Amino acid sequence: MKTLRLPRKIRVGARWYSVDVVESMKNKSEMGRVYYDKQKIELATRTHHGVPFRLSALEETFWHELTHAILHSMGEHDLNDRESFVEEFSRRLASAIRTARF
Repeated sequence: MKTLRLPRKIRVGARWYSVDVVESMKNKSEMGRVYYDKQKIELATRTHHGVPFRLSALEETFWHELTHAILHSMGEHDLNDRESFVEEFSRRLASAIRTARF
């Protein structure tokens, strides 16, 4: 069985973000969210109905929210607001990291 390793903290530019895994998000349509003011990335393990998310979906959600944090730190607000860009970029980033060979 594959396990997912997520950082507890991660630095984006000059700011440190905590990474918190919660049961479910307050907003039912979200799997994750970045809170810039609290310097926190929050990820849910289950839907509001208790259905667990796949590990691969949780991993991609982490990279998605991290991409938002990076774009925010760069002042790239137009790109940050384009969910289609963030989704496609983070999906490719997750795939590149997952398939990297050292």
